[in-house]
Amino acid sequence: MLAPRLVERLAARGATLAVAESLTGGLLTAAVVAVPGASAVLRGGVTAYATDLKATLLGVDRQRLAATGPVDGEVVRQMARGAAARLDAGHGVATTGVAGPEPQGGRPVGEVWVAATGPQGELVRRLHLPGDRSAVREGAVAAALALLLELLDAPPAGGAEQAG
Repeated sequence: MLAPRLVERLAARGATLAVAESLTGGLLTAAVVAVPGASAVLRGGVTAYATDLKATLLGVDRQRLAATGPVDGEVVRQMARGAAARLDAGHGVATTGVAGPEPQGGRPVGEVWVAATGPQGELVRRLHLPGDRSAVREGAVAAALALLLELLDAPPAGGAEQAG
């Protein structure tokens, strides 16, 4: 179970978390909230499902959104940063991608980007998740939680971008 480990790790450090979601539509925030003690670490979550809300609520660059669309590594990085900044949290985590059933903006079903940011730096990862809409969304949640746990294990200020 990734969410309980994440809440435990953040709580032990006195750290806080903000979540920005697109394709996961609140599932990531719900996974954290389901853990007893989550209120000690979770500041809140923003579900910016519509592309324009990524700019207005999370501060994602509008020109970037126009050029690449919402399914992009830099967009998800900016979503994580924006959530942390706007919700006054030490760490941010974000998801964007295509859950299906149809491709979107030239991106295939199952293309997912996750990002995590914090004092240790930033990690961004591209995934190609198999399965139906539900499986892609659940896989994105697990990947985002795992990425933030990976970041927490990194040395301070040692964040390196990773794409896969």
